[in-house]
Amino acid sequence: MAGGNERSMKALKEVWRRAENSFCADCGRPDPDWASSTLGVFICLSCSGIHRNIPSISKVKSLKMDHWDDAQVQFLAKHGNAVTKATYEAHIPIYYYQPTYNDCQVLREQWIRAKYERKEFTEPGKHLPYSDGVKEGILWKRGRDNGQFLPRKFLLSEREGCLKYFTKQDAKEPKISVKIDVINATFQPVKIGNPNGLQITCLKDNKTRNIFVYHESGKEVVDWFNAIRSVQFHYLKVAFPIASDNEIKNRLTRNFLKEGYMEKTGPKQREAFKKRWFTLDHRRLMYFKDPLDAFAKGEVFVGSRENGYSVEKGLPSGTQGNFSWHYGLTIVTPDREYLFTCETETDQMDWIAAFTSIINQAMTPQEYASKCLDAISFLS
Repeated sequence: MAGGNERSMKALKEVWRRAENSFCADCGRPDPDWASSTLGVFICLSCSGIHRNIPSISKVKSLKMDHWDDAQVQFLAKHGNAVTKATYEAHIPIYYYQPTYNDCQVLREQWIRAKYERKEFTEPGKHLPYSDGVKEGILWKRGRDNGQFLPRKFLLSEREGCLKYFTKQDAKEPKISVKIDVINATFQPVKIGNPNGLQITCLKDNKTRNIFVYHESGKEVVDWFNAIRSVQFHYLKVAFPIASDNEIKNRLTRNFLKEGYMEKTGPKQREAFKKRWFTLDHRRLMYFKDPLDAFAKGEVFVGSRENGYSVEKGLPSGTQGNFSWHYGLTIVTPDREYLFTCETETDQMDWIAAFTSIINQAMTPQEYASKCLDAISFLS
């Protein structure tokens, strides 16, 4: 730590060591080594870069490399993460998604700006742009067939319990109308190729449909994301009146457990292995020819161990299909075995860990019902 007298450095270290300051105030990353001298919070390097973009609100300094004078250290000591959070996070709606260090840049940036710049959570009952139960606007949507992003009107309605989109702004009938309880939304900036890319997944005629959208404004796309969560929350409160708020919160939008390329063979296990993009969305394993396909080419339900599901490292001896990747894994179900190969051992172990985490969880009554309704297919 450069500069500063011994007393200031000792006092700074004492504040820094407090349990409340051992995690980034904004994303929860352990061992933050930056702080805001104007807000009094301890933050990680990544979040400090976002703070640096709002200099009228936050002045950031390194705890290791920068000089902290007595007044600044006293300010940190008086505030710290707990006191500051009590002010800026006092009234966060239960449905609002609070990102972690594993989340993408746009989610973390808008979370930080919502707290400190817009002060969205400092007062009870404050009007929020994603809390009205209705949201209408333009999102750039990827065409299902041509792959072009074009502006489309979207309408989210809590009263109707659905999300609609229209091909023309003055269209009377929507192109698609989807019930809110079968919708998921997750940010996919890398896959979509836009920092504000959002993937909306829904069940339509018992098939998974992917809708890829973005907005030029990071705030607007995150508002859409939280508006979906808000409408879902209020819908589920009515549908499950005895469930606690936290139980309902855990049923809102979710990130995929794992995505990536694997090779697969067909049901006879003698066909050539083909490279496909796989998505594990809780108990639903889907595969696509291209990561941005609108519909999955096949899906399989992944149940629990007590119901006869397991994952095994490697392929069964005597597997005849030709494959170019040599790190195999086998999903065992009551009906058949599904064979996959991965490009690297790391990929193999990551997929096995993801499947194991699901298989080790007991199935809920809703998941039993979902399994019965699914027309499970896994086409080659």
